[in-house]
Amino acid sequence: MNIRFLFLLLLATAPFFAYAQTAAAPAATPAANARYQTGQRTRDGLGKYYFGREIAHFMTHHGAPWLERAEREQEERPDLVLQALKLQPGDLVGDIGCGTGYFSWRMAQAVGEKGLVYGVEIQKEMLALLDAQMKHRGVRNVKGVHGTTTDPKLPALVDLVLMVDVYHEFDQPFEMMEAICKQLKPGGRVVFIEYRGEDPSVPIKPLHKMTEAQVKKEMTALPLEHVETLKTLPRQHLIIFRKKAAR
Repeated sequence: MNIRFLFLLLLATAPFFAYAQTAAAPAATPAANARYQTGQRTRDGLGKYYFGREIAHFMTHHGAPWLERAEREQEERPDLVLQALKLQPGDLVGDIGCGTGYFSWRMAQAVGEKGLVYGVEIQKEMLALLDAQMKHRGVRNVKGVHGTTTDPKLPALVDLVLMVDVYHEFDQPFEMMEAICKQLKPGGRVVFIEYRGEDPSVPIKPLHKMTEAQVKKEMTALPLEHVETLKTLPRQHLIIFRKKAAR
C-alpha cells in the first residue's frame, strides 16, 4: 500500500487532537513553580516562559506529511546528522518526538540488528504513523514508545537521545530533560537539533528556532556538559551534551 495513502487514511480516521496539550496545561506562576513564568502569549506560543524563552506550541499528527516532504533531505541533511552522531552497532537510542520516524529508521540502520531505536511520541496517532512507516521500510529495530510531556518512558537506559526540532515545544522542559538524563547510560549523549535562532534568514517562525546560547543556558539546570556544537547543517545547530559522571 502506498505510504502517502496510509498517512491520509490515518489522519482522516484519527480523532481531532490539535493543541490538546496546550488547552490542558495549567498556567504556571512563580509561586507554584519558580522555574516557569507566565507572560504575554504570542500567536505561536503558550504564554509560558522558561529561562526567558516562550515555549512554542507543539505540532500535532495532522502535520505529519510535512515531516516526509521531499525537500527535507536537502534542508536538513540527514546524512550529515548521522555522521555527527557516530552511532555504533548495538547502541540503544531514544528518538524523542520522533514523528513519522524520519531519523528513526536511519539510526536503526546505523545501530544494526543488535541495536534498537525507541521512537517516543506523546500522540498515539503519531505512533501509528511511525509503525506504518517502519513496516513500509521493512525496519524491525524501531520500537514505538508512548511517553508523556514529563517523561519519555524509555524502557531501558540509552546511549544517545536525539531531539530534532522538538525541544523548544516541550511544555515541561525541566521535568522532561531531568527524566531523559535519568534514562541515559553513564556518559550518554543528548543531541539537540534546532533551527538557528541567530539567523533571521532561516525561514522558520521565531518561536520554533533556538539560539545556541539559549540551549546551553537551559541545560545548566541539568547534569549535562556541553561537548560541541556543529554548524555543518544548512539551517540548524547540532548541539551535543554528555551526561556528567556521578559524584
